Amino acid sequence: MSAVNKEQIEQAVRQILEAIGEDPNREGLLDTPKRVAKMYEEVFSGLNEDPNEHFKTIFGEEHEELVLVKDINFHSMCEHHLVPFYGKVHVAYIPKGGRVTGLSKLARAVEAVSKRPQLQERITSTVADSIVETLSPHGVMVIVEAEHMCMTMRGVRKPGAMTVTSAVRGVFEHDQAARAEVLSLIKS
Repeated sequence: MSAVNKEQIEQAVRQILEAIGEDPNREGLLDTPKRVAKMYEEVFSGLNEDPNEHFKTIFGEEHEELVLVKDINFHSMCEHHLVPFYGKVHVAYIPKGGRVTGLSKLARAVEAVSKRPQLQERITSTVADSIVETLSPHGVMVIVEAEHMCMTMRGVRKPGAMTVTSAVRGVFEHDQAARAEVLSLIKS
């Protein structure tokens, strides 16, 4: 995939400013198209990143019990309205065959997936599937909690409403005790 075309974004932002009745040559707006283009380059940097790449480093550790990284802060852009949504991701997995990854790699995968025009549901399943594909664990559970600005600042206008999504793979699909353990640890 090619790099972000900042010049094209700048032109589009100028057109949007004109379309809403603003003067893009007004002092406060002069550099806005440039700032927006730079911001888009940053917030959509995940378009050029494969989350599976973060799991290439695998450690041989005979640990086949729960690994949970909770409260991974993230932000993304709703692909329907191009406004932010943000919150926390909790990633749990049970390694198999001594295949564990660095804890920071879980957060890096979340970052890679969230930095694209996105849906919360897709972030949740993509992170879970990426772990399954690369680590082949006994099970994976990913929970995402987020507030969506498309519900807060427009439309229904309900600030504070949280959307929760989950993706459950492997042992967590059938073992209610394992699933309950993860949920309990996330709440604690």
